[in-house]
Amino acid sequence: MQKGSHIVIAIDGPAASGKSSVARELARRLGFIYVNSGAMYRAVTWHLLQQRIDPHDRFAIEQQIGRLQIRCDLHDRESRILINEADPGDHLRDDAVNESVSIVSSLSRVRERLVEKMREYARDHDLVMEGRDIGSVVFPKTPYKFYIDASPEIRLQRRTAQGQRDEIARRDQADSSRRTSPLVIAKDSEVIDTSKLTIREVVDEIVRQLGTKGLSIDSRT
Repeated sequence: MQKGSHIVIAIDGPAASGKSSVARELARRLGFIYVNSGAMYRAVTWHLLQQRIDPHDRFAIEQQIGRLQIRCDLHDRESRILINEADPGDHLRDDAVNESVSIVSSLSRVRERLVEKMREYARDHDLVMEGRDIGSVVFPKTPYKFYIDASPEIRLQRRTAQGQRDEIARRDQADSSRRTSPLVIAKDSEVIDTSKLTIREVVDEIVRQLGTKGLSIDSRT
């Protein structure tokens, strides 16, 4: 990281790995801003569905994404995205959004537009940002990269407990095989398996590893 620039801690991983809960708690403990990049793709997907645009219609989506007013701000020190000043709120987890978000997020124009917005957060804030390509694409130069994973069985159990119906195997395949910014483990990421760990234990381990990387922060418990 360049001198004077804001700190970015990248938390990547597949669906239901626990990365969102870990990233949110880590940000709270460190006093950083928490940014959920997945919510941005879900917000765009929600808007497209509201406009009755077929998630498979690449041309229509690329036309729409160029016209959208996308505003990213903060609410209670967490990222929030408004599409044409509308807040998707709880609709980000609708079944229809779950089923379509991988398709929409695979489009390069969508990713380019939203990556731009993600990087804007780092201009003014120290961040914990979670997603699928934060360490590999969005902030490849940050030295603080973590890949959060868990067994497919555990991830499926977590998804079911959340009342969500998207298929883990299908989502993994879609995220890992897309042409633009696929889900990968950045070569300099620290991998943490959360299958048998609590959120607190995972956060404790990340804080410990941050210390070994030279990031001295008085963590808040």
